[in-house]
Amino acid sequence: MATMRAVDIKEGKGGISNLYINDQTPKPTPTAAQALIKVKAFGLNRMDLLQREGMYPVPPQAPKTLGVEFSGTIEELAGESEQGFKKGDKVFGLAYGGAYAEYIAVSTHMLVHKPEELSWEECAGIPETWITALQAMYLIGEFAPGKSILWHAGASSVSIAGQQLSVANGASATFATTRSDEKCKFCVDELGAKAAYNTKTQKWEEEVSKATDGKGVDIIVDYIGADTFAANLNAAARDGRIVNLAALSGAKLKPEQAQKVDLSNFVRKRIRFEGSSLRSRDEMYQGRLRDQLVDHALPKFKDGSFKVFVEKVFKWEDIQEAHRLMESNQTKGKLICVIE
Repeated sequence: MATMRAVDIKEGKGGISNLYINDQTPKPTPTAAQALIKVKAFGLNRMDLLQREGMYPVPPQAPKTLGVEFSGTIEELAGESEQGFKKGDKVFGLAYGGAYAEYIAVSTHMLVHKPEELSWEECAGIPETWITALQAMYLIGEFAPGKSILWHAGASSVSIAGQQLSVANGASATFATTRSDEKCKFCVDELGAKAAYNTKTQKWEEEVSKATDGKGVDIIVDYIGADTFAANLNAAARDGRIVNLAALSGAKLKPEQAQKVDLSNFVRKRIRFEGSSLRSRDEMYQGRLRDQLVDHALPKFKDGSFKVFVEKVFKWEDIQEAHRLMESNQTKGKLICVIE
């Protein structure tokens, strides 16, 4: 059996110290419409931290190896591979798992040709974050030009992508929240947000109300959960859409948080609150989002209008250090590992 090197987890799950490179990992074989990719770089995502700890519901088709986004070259194609790809092509893409490795087998429906204008590291930071942002905006939030939108965790990778997409695609106003003045400034100066609010020092829902003349915001994209639930309902406009992608502050309301919730907002404002995830979606759904990424974003990456903000690049042998930095919540953008 052919083997390769891949990041593995001692005892199957655990803390950062359990991460190591296993040189006896079985090398995947592409089947159906898959391609075998020799990985150049892979991106880190917060789900990786949860999966490492055994706290993330991994799709049944995913290998145990971490990682869902990568860049690299096509080494081999299966018989039913999508037309337009050939051996040797430079690509980047989204997978159900397995990107922390020298090789990954992934559906060609989730591959994109790498533009020469972008580096391997930049391309490895696009698929999960930008496709998640597009899904939240369009498929769930029903974004259209002229609508206003607010992105929580404004310096996170998905919200960095989302703010750029919102500004470029005609939002009437783009807002963000962060937990530091420095990150708020980043959202306004670098990403084009109309305003960003420090949730530690400002009542952001009141600021949004002022900024929208009391109307509220049409779409809110939230990863925070319990801490923002009540304020989201207050800040949403009539017929507003609240898209929940995670619950970083907790999945259950504490008594003091529950007391602040005004459920009449749902009826008075006709609010729709909808949760979603990307990794659990089927290949056809993800493929439509791949096409949307190519149509909406790829030309703007090529001409420099859209930027992939890479905070730091690590050698993949330093995967523990990379996970440690992600856990610190100090970053503004992507963490990328490269395989020499």
